[in-house]
Amino acid sequence: MQRPGAPAPASAERTPRPREWRPQLYRKCTDTTWLFLFFLFWTGLMFITGYSVAAGATARLLFGYDSFGNVCGKKNSPVEGAPLSGQDMTLKKHVFFMNACNLEVKDVRLSSTILCVSSCPEEQLDTLEEVQLFADNNGSFLCVYSLDSINYTQNPNADSLCPSLPVPPSKSFPLFNRCVPRTPECYSSFASVLINDVDILHRILSGIMSGRDTILGLCILALALSLGMMFTFRFITTLLVQIFIALIISGLLLVCGVLWWLYYDYTHDLSIELDTERENMKCLLGFAIVSTVITAVVLSLIFVFRKRIKLTTELFQVINKAISSSPFLLFQPLWTFAILIFFWVLWVAVLLSLGTAGAAQVIEGGQVEYQPLVGIRYMWWYHLIGLIWTSEFILTCQQMTIAGALVTCYFNRNKNDPPDRPILWSLSILFCYHQGTAIKGSFLMTVTRIPRTILMYLHNTLKDKHGAWSRCMFRCCFCCFWCLDKCLRQLTQNAYTATAINGTDFCTSAQDVLKLSSKNSNHFTSVNCFGDFIIFLGKVLVVCFTVFGGLMAFNYNRALQVWAIPLLLVAFFAYLVAHCFLSVFETVLDALLLCFAVDMETNDGSSEKPYFMDQEFLSFVKRIDKLNAARAQGEESSLRNEEGTELQAVV
Repeated sequence: MQRPGAPAPASAERTPRPREWRPQLYRKCTDTTWLFLFFLFWTGLMFITGYSVAAGATARLLFGYDSFGNVCGKKNSPVEGAPLSGQDMTLKKHVFFMNACNLEVKDVRLSSTILCVSSCPEEQLDTLEEVQLFADNNGSFLCVYSLDSINYTQNPNADSLCPSLPVPPSKSFPLFNRCVPRTPECYSSFASVLINDVDILHRILSGIMSGRDTILGLCILALALSLGMMFTFRFITTLLVQIFIALIISGLLLVCGVLWWLYYDYTHDLSIELDTERENMKCLLGFAIVSTVITAVVLSLIFVFRKRIKLTTELFQVINKAISSSPFLLFQPLWTFAILIFFWVLWVAVLLSLGTAGAAQVIEGGQVEYQPLVGIRYMWWYHLIGLIWTSEFILTCQQMTIAGALVTCYFNRNKNDPPDRPILWSLSILFCYHQGTAIKGSFLMTVTRIPRTILMYLHNTLKDKHGAWSRCMFRCCFCCFWCLDKCLRQLTQNAYTATAINGTDFCTSAQDVLKLSSKNSNHFTSVNCFGDFIIFLGKVLVVCFTVFGGLMAFNYNRALQVWAIPLLLVAFFAYLVAHCFLSVFETVLDALLLCFAVDMETNDGSSEKPYFMDQEFLSFVKRIDKLNAARAQGEESSLRNEEGTELQAVV
């Protein structure tokens, strides 16, 4: 025994005293080093933006250009060594291929000479006399610029300077105003080379541009469905929950059935000739398989959680009561969405400029081709990291703003007198003290996303060169990174809330959250998983009906349109919009549970230390605990019955 007055043992002196939770009592700037690093990173992005503006030529990608370096529809500057460059093409907005029926790709270049013309020939031209007459009547010259229309029939070299005869009738294609042949033979050859063998970026853009009106309409539909789901969760009732689940089941089955029906229709369509249509058929098979798996998983989860439907109404009533103290939280995603759209448009514009940044090089025959500048590919990767990191930072700011507003309202003793303007107060705290924490957390999410992006790039690049084992390894690694992303996202969300409560840095907040979660795992696991599942179903509903509308719309134009990529883009946009709006409820639920755990940790419900929570929330959590205890007791009793069963002798 230790004598009275004796000094404490050294081990006791070294034992650190556990840090206490002090809601909203102390603030300091956190993770300032990361704020400086983010500033340096964005300095690099600004350099890339300036470089792309100076060296890029987006007009070449958007409007198309001829074989001599002239951008169609624009006034051009001359290229040294190319006598036919630097022409005024303001009135010549269409791209014409002189050998449209026999296009070939040699060293990533089209073998045909390309010209800028004022209009595409709508009727077949069989002789040079007809080509000359078309030029005189329409002012559209289909031979090389150096040859006058008067000499079309007199120049001995007219066969090499004019288009191959017969010139097929053509019409202008929406992307780049290409003159696309309308005869079946030339059309098939032209589309197979131009769309399937040229740059993948052009193929994706061709599908997007040709179906741009449909894509815009589907994006508006996704936005309207997301707003509808948000207000459904805001004023939810038991009847609405049942209707909601019925719509989800019908939507999943409908999309799955339509995908398999379309795939069956494609496989039995004898008129399919283009590679684009075959690619659509392959993508339909992939979509059908994925949708079938998702449908089976979601329906199984709905069956498992079917007995907790009544708790859904109570759960969202608790969440909505927390939101009612600051109702403008529901409009927070609108600002986030607007900022994200602005940033993405800017990012795409810089990407297009980088993609066209090249030096003009004169080749044989006075033609011009553009060679990519040194270091462009490294800039692409840097630009991609900037997209992921900045997007995550914007979403993190929304999460910290919502969490901070909820913390301000929760840790308020006088519930009848809520704090004034909690959202503005939360924003001021974020930008004055915790920007570094938001940057550090968003960087952590970026680090988990970059390997997934690299794996997807390698898988698509090497998909024809590796076997079944390597494909399996790629998918396993991708799934592992996906699981890591989900776990870290939940941890970072709780860490942001802990920062809003205690004013600590990211690592300290994450450590505190892990300790607190281990003590209150029964509250966190059951309530949080169930609430997140219901919110996830809302996102699934938005995606299902948006994809169904896209399937019906895109199926009417199968020919010159890679609509599998636009459909995937629409599905991604629908999920992103739904996540952006419905994540308010996820963030509020996570923050509410963490505030509850902190409240239980620092208070005991006595008159000296009363709880901050209201009785409705406390009774709901206790009801969940009773259900979990009853379920655990039932499982334990059934286990004991199984262990106590003995074989009896048969008399």
